[in-house]
Amino acid sequence: MEEYKSLKIIQKSPNSLVYYLYLNRPTHLNALSRDFFTEFPKAISSLDQNPDVAVIILAGSGKHFCSGIDLQTLGDVFKETDSVDCGRKVERLRRHIKFLQEAITALECCRKPVIAAVHGACIGGAIDIITACDIRYCSSDAFFSVKEVDLAITADLGTLQRLPSIVGFGNAMELAVTGRRFTGSEAKDLGLVSKLFTSKEALEEGVKVVAEEIATKSPLAVIGTKAVLLRSRDLTVEQGLDYVATWNSGALLSDDLKEAISAHSQKRKPKFAKL
Repeated sequence: MEEYKSLKIIQKSPNSLVYYLYLNRPTHLNALSRDFFTEFPKAISSLDQNPDVAVIILAGSGKHFCSGIDLQTLGDVFKETDSVDCGRKVERLRRHIKFLQEAITALECCRKPVIAAVHGACIGGAIDIITACDIRYCSSDAFFSVKEVDLAITADLGTLQRLPSIVGFGNAMELAVTGRRFTGSEAKDLGLVSKLFTSKEALEEGVKVVAEEIATKSPLAVIGTKAVLLRSRDLTVEQGLDYVATWNSGALLSDDLKEAISAHSQKRKPKFAKL
């Protein structure tokens, strides 16, 4: 398995289809470095293409999930555009922002479900990350902030596009323009996270149970559910129904449906082929 400077991939149980992807710069509070934006989409793609992976758990090493984008990464942007004229400077900066965006969007492009397990700080760019994940959980010590406005930046890696559909437009606006810090308990009330656990240890155990349960289900049904939900978010109901009809006209021909029905009638656990 490839080695990364900013990440770490672990399979904790030998035969498990659940893999852990850790943000792995604990001495820097897992701040998002230049390496992260290059490595993250590669790591996500490698897990997506691995038939032994059914579910991905995204977590942070050390005391915090992620403190946001590394200020050094921001500084590098301006160094790279110092010596060019205004038009080229703008074009280069836009291209760089798109490059950063694509690293985060890799989470939605991944076929397999990604569960964010948040403890400690989840600041700025970390909100971009978790809003692109499929399921979010946190521990009671977690705290959050859409911090970009305090750095004189308009958040541009996905929070402003994804957060409103998760917590509602009004709540997203208030969090984004104030940049205020809010607790795991409030994140649960807002719907940003689905469940709040009493400790980091309880979070790890609870997320593992959920992930392992998802991993027992038909992989075609799971990836289809993710794909249809994401597509339907941006479509009318009629368009969404048409999309899922097209999707299922192919997916329902797999052996998974036969196996699920057979297992149910025989009162046993189904066994599905890997992707």
